[in-house]
Amino acid sequence: MNLRQITIKDQLELKKVYFDSIQSLDEEIYSKEQKRAWSSQAWDNPNFEKSITQGKGWLLSDKGIILAFATRYPENRIALFYCKGKFQRKGFGSKLLHKLEDEAKKEGLDSLSTEASLISYALFLKNEWKIIRKEKVTINNIFFERYKMIKIIKLIS
Repeated sequence: MNLRQITIKDQLELKKVYFDSIQSLDEEIYSKEQKRAWSSQAWDNPNFEKSITQGKGWLLSDKGIILAFATRYPENRIALFYCKGKFQRKGFGSKLLHKLEDEAKKEGLDSLSTEASLISYALFLKNEWKIIRKEKVTINNIFFERYKMIKIIKLIS
């Protein structure tokens, strides 16, 4: 397993991971319509591009194939956090989350925030993140629920 920083050249492969991750979600949690609306964001949403090109991110790969990735954009927010479907629940998300948290600590940030899906919020909770509130958002005229979350990362001396 290789952990490395994301580069601009990874952009197309990251979109493929994003798409695969969303399409593999259980339809008891996210409907076909929700998955279609959400996965289209890789191509329709300029913030997706900014998160990759202007954000700070890491990916996990095996034999040159990207399995999972995560980005911070802006620097105090986890913007993208995705893993290919068949590699989920194998510890890759925790590894990426710890890397993002460690980097943010080294940069002197006090906290990190994110908007976690109904799938990912449990991973954040397991890693000592706190739910601020549940929120409803609309993507391509389709409603979604998610969790606004935060973690204080600065150690008080």
